Formats: sequence, structure tokens, C-alpha cells
Amino acid sequence: MNKLGVVITDGVGFRNFIMSDFIVEAIQQFDSVTIYSGLPIDAYHSISHSKVTIRELDVFIEGKPTWVFRKWKELAHLQKYKSFYGMKDNLDSGYPKTNSIRSLLIKSIYFFTRFIHSDSSIALAEKLQFISFSKNKITQSYLKLLKEDKPSHVFFTHQRPPYLAPFLYATIKLQIPVSTFIFSWDNLASKGRMLGAFDYFLVWSDLMKKELLHFYPKVKAESVKVVGTPQFEPYVMEKYKTEQEDFYLKFDLNTELKTICFSCADASIGKNDPLIIKTIATALRDKKITSSCQFLVRTSPAEGAERFANIKEEFPEIIWNNPKWILTRENHSESWSQRVPSEEDIKDLRAVLEYVDLNINMCSTMSLDFMLFDKPVINTVFGNKENGLYDDQRFLGYNHLKKVIDSGSVTVAKNEEELIAQINQSLLYPKERTAQRKTMIDLQIGKKLEDTCKQIANTLYRFNN
Repeated sequence: MNKLGVVITDGVGFRNFIMSDFIVEAIQQFDSVTIYSGLPIDAYHSISHSKVTIRELDVFIEGKPTWVFRKWKELAHLQKYKSFYGMKDNLDSGYPKTNSIRSLLIKSIYFFTRFIHSDSSIALAEKLQFISFSKNKITQSYLKLLKEDKPSHVFFTHQRPPYLAPFLYATIKLQIPVSTFIFSWDNLASKGRMLGAFDYFLVWSDLMKKELLHFYPKVKAESVKVVGTPQFEPYVMEKYKTEQEDFYLKFDLNTELKTICFSCADASIGKNDPLIIKTIATALRDKKITSSCQFLVRTSPAEGAERFANIKEEFPEIIWNNPKWILTRENHSESWSQRVPSEEDIKDLRAVLEYVDLNINMCSTMSLDFMLFDKPVINTVFGNKENGLYDDQRFLGYNHLKKVIDSGSVTVAKNEEELIAQINQSLLYPKERTAQRKTMIDLQIGKKLEDTCKQIANTLYRFNN
């Protein structure tokens, strides 16, 4: 029998592969589908099909030896490719600033991997990492589960979460063919090492395939397939469509005004978000923005809106869209990963993308979301090493963002004057960069949004046969 195992790691994976048409397409190709979930089973109340089984995975917590070997593997990978700005930036930003025992251990790994970071040393670190948890009771439970279920292929919807390394080990140990999806556009050129060795890879685009083959030279080109990404498929699914008048009514928007949307990053990197919001709101009050506008702020789904409480009080005219993502589990090592989107929020997001006039964000993947609807995008980076703000200008050197900026598909505002000028220009001439936006979408997303999940399911079936 063709039995597909699908590993869902977090709320974004849930959005991409459960709330799209992926499961519908997978059950057309496979005799059965088993979802191995890093989220509680209660999150899957919308799935009810005789061919689909859901298994909630016990949560693996790394022991110290496992952590050391993983750290060694990841830092060696970053050291090997530190000629890439994003790799070096992550390497530099992760260097400990204290001298605790843990920090000293990390510093010693930094020193060691600075000189020894060959492919063979990375492979050794991974082998030791896997040996370190091979006898763990959680790992043994994964082996037992897979022996019982006997999937003919296991598909990881994310290539990086370290707490799923034991599940990958179990599939390899049982000689089950295994594939993964490269989760995000920035993962290969700026992030640490993958979980481990997969047999097959699904990527967004030819660009991402080229990056994968560069950073993982042992991967064979024929095992990498370009499939697009389900991240954007809800934007062409009828079930998530909202009529324009309903959108304006829900958010109490004025149909006579243009709408500026600022989409926040999470607090870890969006430290300048409050400043940007205040800058835009003040410019609107002072009539520095020449078009008649209203201002909508969409906060990050990875957190609540508490850090903007003072801004809400100071600028009551701002309209807020707080994403409706439900926290499914407390006390998780990565609590943000346990937030699951509601259907209502996907509808809200699609409506925001479709009906606002301009987006402003700090170099996030939301730039692509808005480009799909041919909306002008401004990336704000007000901070640098000299001005005392959080240094978000450093992100401009990241490989994936440099391509966006060099393409001219977005504009970049480094201060208030540039931001206000770019807002005015974008609202007056919204189609000025349409050609550049289309070129960027074609580069980053290698397939049409329609039938993305069908393409993925068909590819997995071919891997399995």
C-alpha cells in the first residue's frame, strides 16, 4: 500500500499543509495519510476522513550531549558558509555575551568550528547527535509508532526544528524513504543546518534549488523538485475569499479613503515596529501624507498585541488586525510554534492583501504576499549601529533580501523623511513597480498558486513509486 506520513511541526506548517488543499490532494494519491503532529491532536478538529489518521507526537526535550552535538553541527555549517552575509550575521549575533558555563561551552564550539568545519566533521557531529538520543524513550516511542503504522514514505513539512530530529532518525533507522519541504525563502542562505539527511527535497523555485545544491553539495540534483509553496495557495482558494464591502464593514474602514497597512514582525526582530507605527500615524495627523488615508496595523501571529498598548492609547484612530491564532499548548520549548491559525484569520489576511493600497513592513516575507496582489511595498529599516535603534539595516545584506531590493520590486526607507516620501509616491503611482513585482514573484515562487498542493502530492507519489 502507498501510505504517506506527513510531519506537521508547528502552526505555520499547519496553515500551509492542513488549511490548504494538501490533505485533499494527498488522499487522492495515497491509500492512506497519517499526520504525525508536533501540535495537540485537538487542533485537527476540521479533518474527518476515513483515509486520514492523526498521531500526536510526544514532545522530545534535548539532553545536554544532544544539544552539544547539534550546536557543533549547526555552527560548523555557519562557519563553512560565513562568506554569505546572512550566515555570518547569524554566527555573530549568536555569539554569547556572558561567561556562564553554557556560554563558555558555546564559545569553545565557536573556536573549534572556526578551524574545523568540513562536510565530514559536520557528518560526524550529526552522527554523534543521533547516537546521543537513539536510546531515549521518546525516540523509542517514535520507532514503535512507525513500525506499527508502516508508512511507505514520510514527508517533513519543515527541514529544521531540532525537536523532530529523533523522528527523522527513526525513519532512517527503519529505512523508510523520507522527504522534506524547505520551509521559507530565507532558510538556506542564512539559517543553520537541517535536521539531517533526507532522501528527497521539495523547494519553492529554481533559485531555491540552486541554493540547496550549493549549501548541501552531497544532495543530488535529481532528488530536488520545484513545486512552489502552499504558503500562498489560500489566496486563490474560494473558501477564503471575502467581498470588499464585508472587509470594510468588519474593520470599520471608510470606503472613501485609501488604506495603508503596516504588518509587524514579532518582538524578537520587530523592535522598531512601535517607532514606525508612530511615525506613520503622526505623518497622517500632520497631513504630511498627501493622499487621504486610513491606517491599519496587522500584528504578528507569533505574539499578542500587548507591546502596542501605549500606541493604541495615543493613536485611537489606528485600526488593528490582531491575527486570530490559537495557542494550543502551554509550556512548550518553542511556545510560538504552538499557535494555530483560525479560518477567520486566513480570510482576514487575504482581504487585507487584496483591498489595502500599500504595505509597509520590516523586510518580511509579507512583501511577497502583497506583491502577489500587485500592491506597492515599502521595507522600513530605521536602525543601524550608530543611531541607537535596533540594527535592522543589517538585514539588507541577507542574500534573499538583497535580491528583492536590487530588483526594485520594493523601496527601502531608512528614516522618517524617506518613508513619508515613498508613501506619497506609492499612493500616487501604485503601478510604478508592477513589472518588477512580477519578476520577483516569478523568481521566488516557481509555480502557479493554483494546484500547488496537487503538484506537491503528485511529486510525493512519484517519490514513493
